[in-house]
Amino acid sequence: MKSFRVVPQISCCETFQEFAEQFQIGDGDILVTNRRRYEKYVKPVGIMLPALFREDYGKGEPTDEMIDAMAKDMADYHPERIIAFGGGTIVDICKVLALDLPERSQMLFTGEAAPKKARELIIIPTTCGTGSEVTNVTIAELKSLHVKKGLAAEETYGDHAVLIPESLQDLPDYVFATSSIDALIHSLESFLSPKASPFSEMYSLQAMKMIMGGYKMILERGGNRAENRADLLEEFGLAAAYAGIAFGNAGCGAVHALSYSIGAAFHVPHGEANYQFFTEVFKTYMKRAPEGKIDRVNGVLAGILGCGRDAVYSEIEKVLDQLIARKPLREYGMTEEQIDVFTDSTLENQQRLLANNYVPLDRNEIHEIFAKLR
Repeated sequence: MKSFRVVPQISCCETFQEFAEQFQIGDGDILVTNRRRYEKYVKPVGIMLPALFREDYGKGEPTDEMIDAMAKDMADYHPERIIAFGGGTIVDICKVLALDLPERSQMLFTGEAAPKKARELIIIPTTCGTGSEVTNVTIAELKSLHVKKGLAAEETYGDHAVLIPESLQDLPDYVFATSSIDALIHSLESFLSPKASPFSEMYSLQAMKMIMGGYKMILERGGNRAENRADLLEEFGLAAAYAGIAFGNAGCGAVHALSYSIGAAFHVPHGEANYQFFTEVFKTYMKRAPEGKIDRVNGVLAGILGCGRDAVYSEIEKVLDQLIARKPLREYGMTEEQIDVFTDSTLENQQRLLANNYVPLDRNEIHEIFAKLR
């Protein structure tokens, strides 16, 4: 049986001020964001609201150490609602902070502690990529274990997802590229997942059409710059949510599974890490089962890109390489010996994702992908 759900209540507001008024922000709330965003969007509204600033707890993507430090400080306020106003790192952290926290947050990711919802969670995404505002997945690097792990549980859903196009206007070019490419991969992997349903497929297809079509417009206007995408931000924000709804129901697969190796080892941002593996994984799928469901995806993409189905992934690379460059994994620091290490780590730690592959990939195929990309 295949099922489909959209759990958070999804709202759209033009500005943070509109959101603050509609949700009656104030007593009992705590905001998790960064200082620049607070100064630009929150402070002018004039609400007295306690805030935890992400940069006070470390750099990069979520870690259990960041979560534990923020949980300790949050306990001073006894909040009833958490407002996550930020990108994937802030959102993933807040999904954990909304739980009844054990002594160490690591215990939730390893299964030593069961997740229990303790606080209401409102999520306002400020990137157009993770789709985390509508999913029940949170990812963190477990520092002591030297591994990235995901936690997927009913309790990690947000209660509200609020889309505010205004909050995307300050995205640096690099962050726009990496986040929206992540959303594109979400749409493709979820469409090919064996857990996909006609409903999730609808969201997957719409997201990939919006993102690839948006890229074409941006590049025709002269490249990935803020002025060339200003009128497309609402579309990209919606596409990220659509892709999030799709993969929240159907899951992601090998691209994400393999990318966690370099993400954890070399602190490569999530979207960039995914892109390094994206087309190579899909080319491997094509070798295995070119006449299957992937042919439907290729037909859609070929129509957008104006190319033949056989050339889809080469053409995608031409488009995406104008947004962010791919590079050999050795430039991140990956050694030849780590090909075996990362292959085995992926098989050991990422079965949750590998179960969603379009076709199963054995150890030799995963090893070959790492070797070829190094």
